[in-house]
Amino acid sequence: MATDHDSVLATLDEYAGAYCAKDVDRLMKIFVEGESVSLIGTGSDELCSGRQAIAAIFSRNFNEATANRFEWGWKDVAIHCDAATVAVTLVIHLTIDDEAIKVPLRWTVSLVRVGENWKWVHRHASSAANSQDDGTAYPTGDK
Repeated sequence: MATDHDSVLATLDEYAGAYCAKDVDRLMKIFVEGESVSLIGTGSDELCSGRQAIAAIFSRNFNEATANRFEWGWKDVAIHCDAATVAVTLVIHLTIDDEAIKVPLRWTVSLVRVGENWKWVHRHASSAANSQDDGTAYPTGDK
C-alpha cells in the first residue's frame, strides 16, 4: 500500500504525464474541485486563480511548445494532517519550433487530502536567479 508520501509524489508524475499529453482536462483533475485554486508560472503575467484562468495558462503553454519529459531532481515533502507541501527541482524537456530545449525550474505545490487522494490547490514555478552568486542572499547589479 502506498504511503501518503508516495501518493503525494505520484501527483507530480500524473501532472507530468498529462502535461506531456497536452491534456488540459486531465491536468485540471489534479487540482481540487471548485474555484479556490491558484497557479504562478515563470512568465510575468502567469499569476492566476480559478479553474478557467489556470486552464487558459495550460492551453497557451501547449500552443507554444511540446513537453517531452519531466526530469525530477531534489524533492522535499512535508505532510501535516490533511495538508502537504512539495518542494522540487525539475528540468522540463521541450520542443519549440523543432528545437529541443531544457528548462530548469523550481516548484512548490500545495496539496490537500480529499478522501483517499491528494489534490493540488496551488502550484508555483520559478527559475533560479542567474544574477545571484552562489552563497549570497541577493542578486547583484553587475551580472
